Formats: sequence, C-alpha cells, structure tokens
Amino acid sequence: MPFRCAVLDDFQNVATAFADWSSLGGEVEVVSFTEHFGTEDELVAALAGFDCVVTLRERVPFPASLLDRLPRLRLLVASGMRNSVIDYAAARANGVTVCGTASSSTPPVELTWALLLGLARGLVEESGALRSGGPWQSTVGADLHGRRLGLLGLGKIGALVARVGSAFGMEVSAWSQNLTVERTEEVGVRLASSKEELLAGSDFVSVHLALGDRTRGLIGAAELALMKPTAYLVNTSRAAIVDQDALVTALREGRIAGAAVDVFDVEPLPAGHPMRTAPRLLATPHLGYVSRANYERYYGQAVEDIRAYLAGAPVRVLG
Repeated sequence: MPFRCAVLDDFQNVATAFADWSSLGGEVEVVSFTEHFGTEDELVAALAGFDCVVTLRERVPFPASLLDRLPRLRLLVASGMRNSVIDYAAARANGVTVCGTASSSTPPVELTWALLLGLARGLVEESGALRSGGPWQSTVGADLHGRRLGLLGLGKIGALVARVGSAFGMEVSAWSQNLTVERTEEVGVRLASSKEELLAGSDFVSVHLALGDRTRGLIGAAELALMKPTAYLVNTSRAAIVDQDALVTALREGRIAGAAVDVFDVEPLPAGHPMRTAPRLLATPHLGYVSRANYERYYGQAVEDIRAYLAGAPVRVLG
C-alpha cells in the first residue's frame, strides 16, 4: 500500500508544479485538494485514507478532536516553522510527527506596500472606472512623503516595512508591548510612547504582530476612534488582532479614510460576510505568503520532510 499524502487548500492547483514530488519515487501517492474543508467532519471524511497531510499556514486547525479521528495519519507538514493551530501534544499522543518548512518575510512585506499604495492612490477605483467607461479621475490621492507611518510590531516583517517607508520619505514610528528603544534605533525608527499615541498620530497604520493572548482584539472600536479621519489601516498579519465588526462599523461610518486587509476571521471568506461589501475597504484573499518563491520553498521542503520521515530521520520537527 503506498504512503498517501494529502495537500490541503491547493486553491490554484499548483502544489505539484512547484516541487519535484517525483523524487519520492513510487512510494508516495500525492492528492491535492483545491476546495477548503470547513468542518471537522469534512476533514475526517477527506483525510481518513492518508498517512501524511501538507497544510498551508494556519488556515486548518488540527486539534486533538481531529487528530484522534485520523488513526492512519503519521506525518503532518505545515508551511512555516511556527503554527498556533496544531495541538502538538495531541499529535505526539497519536504518533503523528509534525514538521515545518522555511518561509520568507519578503512576500508579505511586498503585499503590505501594494495594499498601502493601492489605498493611498485609489488604484482599484480608478482602474475600475477607466475600464468601465467611468469618470476620468474621481479620487485625490493621499501623499506618503512627509506623512507618518505607524507600525504595530517591529519584527522581521515590520522592520522591512519600516525601511520601505523611510525610503518613501515617511516619518516611521513603531510600538508593541515589549518594543525597546534599542530595537527602534537599530531599525532607524522612533519608538511611540504608547499604542494610543501611535494610532492618534499616524497617517497610515500597519499591523505586524504575532497573534497571541495579548494581541487578540488589540485594535477595537476605542482604538479605531483614536485614528485620524484621514488615516488608513493595513492588516496583513492576523485578522483577530483587529476587531472585524468594529472595523466594518468604522468604515461604514467614515471614521477612517480606508483600510486594506489580507486576513479574515473566517477563511475562505463566506459569500455573505460583511467584509465583502464594506466601503472604503481594499481586500485580498490572504495573498501575503502566496508567491512563486515561497511556494517553491514550501512545497520543495515539504517533499524533503516526507523523504526524511520515510528514511527514519525527520527534519524540521515542530512542537
């Protein structure tokens, strides 16, 4: 019986094109699923006959309740070297090895700037109007040079975003609960005295924090109310850091000039979700990590993880 591997959420049906799965020889049968499974029962039905699952990012949780129902599963490969939705203790208890892959910080940085620039210059509205015979120039762009960019988080991604902001001639400040003057000086930005000061003083706010107990719901209605009515918010990090309902309300009531988001509380986004119709919103379907180089890295190293596991010497083991 072959070692069967399921690839989840292969929406573009490209997983087998970005890595040499044939290097595994005839030992492994690979099946890609291009549709998302939204419930645990659906996952159990789809994955019951597989020894290995390759999962993208943190879209599909693997709690104990699911792992207990997949007795054949032996290897779980997650893209990236950190995954908050896998129950590692339950994996060990069920004899499941969890491995990761490398992940680049540059694709989300690039998308952050694509979204920020798209917001600032009304690119979606203007392009749509041009292509549909609409008005010639209907928006007035917001300037970046000389404006303040406030960063919530100054890790690898935040620091790269900061450097681009400085190249545009923006005044860059940053804040997070443990951020130090030494770190901000290293990156060349100003340390905001508080979250409130950063939000109130910034023309553009961009979120680059890991999701945890202290950051969940960090930006709610009270925080959004601190922002200038001319300010923009960008979130390419984790949806739960920004209260989704509060953001939709702020956009509908015109409390801020606009927002751009690449992450949502439910993914894929349901057809009737309020984010699909919110005004002043530029939204993309979680494209931050979706780039050719990252996919080559994810799936290429997934193949390496599988090969090493079959050889009895797992690599990049998580948990």
